[in-house]
Amino acid sequence: MAEIRLGRINYVILMGRATVEPTLRYNPKGTPFLNFQIAVNRVYKDKETNEWKEVANFFTVVTSGPQAERLQERLKKGSAVIVEGELRSRSFEKENGEKRNIVEIFARRVQILDKYPTEEVSEEMPEDIILPDDNLDDLPF
Repeated sequence: MAEIRLGRINYVILMGRATVEPTLRYNPKGTPFLNFQIAVNRVYKDKETNEWKEVANFFTVVTSGPQAERLQERLKKGSAVIVEGELRSRSFEKENGEKRNIVEIFARRVQILDKYPTEEVSEEMPEDIILPDDNLDDLPF
């Protein structure tokens, strides 16, 4: 049987809300890494009750570089986001010696869907402004 060559596709797109404040850390080389978690709701129909139900799935997201620093300033708990990236697994040992394996989303792109907070703009005109008393009928256009 001929060997089948598989492509290298590892691509994830998720839309959800940040469940914790992001954590910014730097590795020994000085590269910034930002960690946060998102909740993504999944809707399904219960076969027994025939009702629609909603369950939240929680994912850890990691991003690095300038994007990590920019997101740390704007991303807040509760922010709606779209995350595009890839799945990465890693192993580590806890302080008590227990070995752990985790899968994270390494984000290539994170888009915050919430608008920037708007500042209140005063509609009152300052009293010290003098408006010109020009005749607008003399304008050439």
